[in-house]
Amino acid sequence: MIPLILPITALLSGVALLLLGTGLLNTLLALRGASEGYSDTTMGLIMSGYFVGFFLGTYLALPLISRMGHIRAFAFCAALVASSVLLHVLVVDPIAWGLCRVLTGTALVILYTVIESWLNAQTPADQRGRVFAVYMVVNLAALALAQQFLQFGSAQNFALFAIAAILVSLSLMPVTWTRVHQPEVHDVQRASVRNLYKTAPVALGGALLSGLAMGAFWGLGAVYAARSGLNDHQVATFMSCAIIGGALLQYPLGRYSDRHDRRRVIAVVAGLAALAALVLIPLSASVSGLMLGIAVYGGLAFAIYPLAVAHLVDHLEARDILAGGSGLLLVHGIGAATGPALAGWLMGQTGANALPVWFCVMQGLLVLVAVRNLHTLIEEEPESPSAFVPMVRTTPTALEMLPEEEGLTVSDVGDDAQTAQEVSSASGH
Repeated sequence: MIPLILPITALLSGVALLLLGTGLLNTLLALRGASEGYSDTTMGLIMSGYFVGFFLGTYLALPLISRMGHIRAFAFCAALVASSVLLHVLVVDPIAWGLCRVLTGTALVILYTVIESWLNAQTPADQRGRVFAVYMVVNLAALALAQQFLQFGSAQNFALFAIAAILVSLSLMPVTWTRVHQPEVHDVQRASVRNLYKTAPVALGGALLSGLAMGAFWGLGAVYAARSGLNDHQVATFMSCAIIGGALLQYPLGRYSDRHDRRRVIAVVAGLAALAALVLIPLSASVSGLMLGIAVYGGLAFAIYPLAVAHLVDHLEARDILAGGSGLLLVHGIGAATGPALAGWLMGQTGANALPVWFCVMQGLLVLVAVRNLHTLIEEEPESPSAFVPMVRTTPTALEMLPEEEGLTVSDVGDDAQTAQEVSSASGH
């Protein structure tokens, strides 16, 4: 494992530092916005800006990288993100924050594309699954650890925003220092939504509804925790619990889906997630109960998008996997951009508990989509020929690292996912 990781250590270090900074910023904004008296509706709209930017960035990334090269594009966008982090605290205004979130989302998707295309180019075909697994662990571990910086200060002060900007700036060092050869970038085609629906309607529904739920979680989860009476330190733990739960349950749920009809698994997981979301309401009276509840919900909810990807891959030829996965990612992103605005409006109208209700409704709708298609298409459903790969929503470029692209068997991918579990255990996340 060591010889595999050493050549790409600089890239993994860069993305870890980047996610530490941006993961901290996301929770900081929720807490600072609450202290400034911004309504839940306003915070939802502000947080939606990030996903709007992420959506725009998918179209700008490849032209910018082609023009500048990987290192210069990374430096350019990292400077934008670091500046945006500081602007949030220098100009405390909802419109300015919304624009900064769009800028941050756009720049971040370009940064992720730089790292992911570079990792893909530097990794031998027979090792892509292992690198993809380690990359996902780095993502989740950095996001979970980022929340703990809230233990060292208050969102009302400048210091934590400065730390977030410093971490983003530090991500430049390993990437610009590396001597790894910069790869060429290739355009990524997307399958049409109509074709995705015809191919695997449950996968399309899972991507959209998961995006609506997860976008609301990332944008408003910290707001909900603060509204539930948690202090800043407890909010940090709340967010970390959800992320760690997502990291721990993805692999066992995914491996189970490899041996069963994935539509049934998606229906069951979504149903349990809906129940877990509702249970958050009575559990909010207890800090420990709320932490346990969000860990269970996160463990279930984080698994739905990768289950949808695996279900889609079951129905695609190898040559169509990248286009199909990229199209599914686009649908997920549209949901993620819309979710915080809608959920924030509901919270503004009815209170903090509207967020777990939102989660419950989105997951419940997915149950209905999966059950409906389970009955109507049962005779057409093939046995799962592909294997589940633990993942988070990322960029189309990362999909090139999916093991299915190289025709790996279930056991091959299982080994890669097991590697991720071992690394995750070793890192304490």
